[in-house]
Amino acid sequence: MNDTLTPPDASGLRTSPDGGGMIIDGKLISQGVLDATAAGAAKLVADAGITPGLAVVLVGEDPASQVYVGAKGKAAKSCGFHSVQHTLPASAAQADVLALVQQLNADPAIHGILVQLPLPQHIHAAEILEAISPAKDVDGFHPVNAGLIAIGEMARAFAPCTPAGALILIDRAAQALGLDLAGLEAVVVGRSNIVGKPMAQLLLARNCTVTIAHSRTRDLPGVVARADILVAAVGRPEMIHGDWIKPGAIVIDVGINRVPAEGLNAQGKPRTRLVGDVAFASAQRRAGAITPVPGGAGPMTIAMLMANTLQSARRSSQS
Repeated sequence: MNDTLTPPDASGLRTSPDGGGMIIDGKLISQGVLDATAAGAAKLVADAGITPGLAVVLVGEDPASQVYVGAKGKAAKSCGFHSVQHTLPASAAQADVLALVQQLNADPAIHGILVQLPLPQHIHAAEILEAISPAKDVDGFHPVNAGLIAIGEMARAFAPCTPAGALILIDRAAQALGLDLAGLEAVVVGRSNIVGKPMAQLLLARNCTVTIAHSRTRDLPGVVARADILVAAVGRPEMIHGDWIKPGAIVIDVGINRVPAEGLNAQGKPRTRLVGDVAFASAQRRAGAITPVPGGAGPMTIAMLMANTLQSARRSSQS
């Protein structure tokens, strides 16, 4: 993140000396979520003797997955959770993974189960995810949780972590801009089950007027230009141009794309850099508030995973 930006205010937003929209500091806001989760976990231990437990299942040796799993385990421990990692070889059979999931479903010390994706090709991911108890599905991918969100039963559901985190960023930006979400026009570019569709449902529950767009939408620039709130989750680098953005809009860029950069790295290989689905520099000049990539929506995902695990543990204490 640009060090010349002013320090964030209480909402977690920064202003730029170059003008344009405020920058939504996802790192700072996510840390606030983690701190609140840690405090909530400590209170649950003190009041009910229950330590939130998170189990992560990793199948295979995908380097990116290993990094993600490590980060989730570190966050869980920082929140005072009981953190467990189960690593299976890439050759593990479908039945082996299902048996482990069932074992974790039955373990009262585990309140959240996360199976790291992607899984090896010979494993049917949908069957594995559907085997997780909906009450422990802190990733929010189970059809039961998707259905609860679809019918507006937000209090009973676990929302997928990325859209749940994005909604917090939207709330912070709206607060800073003096906006009420009710009645605002929201456009979600992307229709995945993990981000796009649940994001639309969460915004609809907040009384926004919601449009789901995608790469095949006719006149995508015109649709984006109507958005008071834009969530970009299409997975195409800088697909959304800055001049499409409605002046003053809240822009949440969920995309993380690696593209070529100038020069070579220390190993003599071509350098790369991360960009979002939105052309940040030009969009920031028009937006009211915008997330950077990296450092925007990304950090919220792990924070919301911890928050969901705490919520699961709280529910178990009431059952």
